[in-house]
Amino acid sequence: MYKKNYLPILLTLFCAMGLQHAFAQFTVSGQLRTRTELRNGQGTLQIKDTARALFTSQRTRLNFGYSGYRFKLYASAQDVRVWGQDASSINRITTDANDGLMLHEAWAEISLVDTGKVIKNFTLKVGRQELVYDDVRLLGNLDWLQQARRHDAALVKFDHNGWTAHLGVAYNQNAERKSNTIYNGTPTGYTASTNGMGAMYKSMQFLYLGRKHFFGNSSLLFFKDDFSKFHFAATDTEKKTPIYEHGVWSRYTIGGNVFGTAKRKLGFAISAFYQGGKYREGTSLSEYFASVSTQYAVGRKLSVGPGVDITSGNNGSDPTKRYQRFDPLYGTPHKFWGYMDYFYVADGFGANGLVDYYLKAKYRLKDNFTLSLDGHRFVLPTAVVNNDGTTMKKSLGTEIDFVFNYAMTKAVTIEGGYSTMFSTATMASAKVKNVGRASDFSDWAYLMISIKPEFTFKN
Repeated sequence: MYKKNYLPILLTLFCAMGLQHAFAQFTVSGQLRTRTELRNGQGTLQIKDTARALFTSQRTRLNFGYSGYRFKLYASAQDVRVWGQDASSINRITTDANDGLMLHEAWAEISLVDTGKVIKNFTLKVGRQELVYDDVRLLGNLDWLQQARRHDAALVKFDHNGWTAHLGVAYNQNAERKSNTIYNGTPTGYTASTNGMGAMYKSMQFLYLGRKHFFGNSSLLFFKDDFSKFHFAATDTEKKTPIYEHGVWSRYTIGGNVFGTAKRKLGFAISAFYQGGKYREGTSLSEYFASVSTQYAVGRKLSVGPGVDITSGNNGSDPTKRYQRFDPLYGTPHKFWGYMDYFYVADGFGANGLVDYYLKAKYRLKDNFTLSLDGHRFVLPTAVVNNDGTTMKKSLGTEIDFVFNYAMTKAVTIEGGYSTMFSTATMASAKVKNVGRASDFSDWAYLMISIKPEFTFKN
């Protein structure tokens, strides 16, 4: 009954509030996005003589927004599923662990001052919300994934005269309880983090500072996430089921970004971050990430530029003493490390770190039609030793990504792409992807249609 009726209740509630307050605004928006994919080695290497996969997934969203004097309300319900996942003749057979209907966002934002008189923006935002910062490398809504990402959190936001300061906190529990605060962070569906992490944080706190400059903007991020301590039962020899306990291990991520444009034609982005503290198993951390990229406007339609990303890895060090694989937190890896999602997503690639040399080009055929062509060369930071004792080459492979994006109208867009991965024996080895009888050529194609209408009512 709840799943069938809460959307009409939300709509009625927002409409009623809109009638009671003058100068209020009520917005209804939505999205229907279908994506058809042809997979032949997407995410990991394809085994030889294995048939390609073909499917269509769909995301359907209905959003309600209401703003009045010194407050805003927003709710977003979404349904995610694969065509044919449910039988057509009954209501539903999909388990709760596999997509389905859910509340993606539900938050309220309250102005802590009379906005605009002294301070431009000083608000408190509480509820289920997306965290989207900078280039979404470390904190993003993961919009490429149909179910996307959100956090249950409280956020204090301050913006004034080009300065931005955000303070966020979250504290997770499995249910209302009479006693204790032990949290089982093991997710029932998809992995909780961009590095295939198998547990959600119990709590997190972060401080984001941003500043606008004449050339662009810069930012600093201090992020701390805490993971419940756990142990394994003596009879669990394969260590498959953690038993969570009181206390946490805390991980710290500190760093910043600089984004800008020089002489109106040369865009640049510089990022550097360090991770320390404890990993979710309690091992000590010492990790880093660095990135430098440029984009030069050759003319009014064409831009092109190189870049390099470096993420640290264990590279043979003793994991019981120090854990060195950098984790890109809760960002959108699909945007950065190749569209075939071989790195920093649900499919792991060992603990060896990564160096990504890339060249990206974008051509604007028309104002509403763009073409993109990216090339990636993936390399291990240092050579690793295979299980048989042989030292492998550092090269992992080369990926080429082609994407077109056509905005038919303001509400309707069509996007498609084709990617290929030419992998090496190192990529298939036990220390990286661990795929036996792997093909050295993989490809992937997709076609995505997105319709996003929006209606605004004022009184």
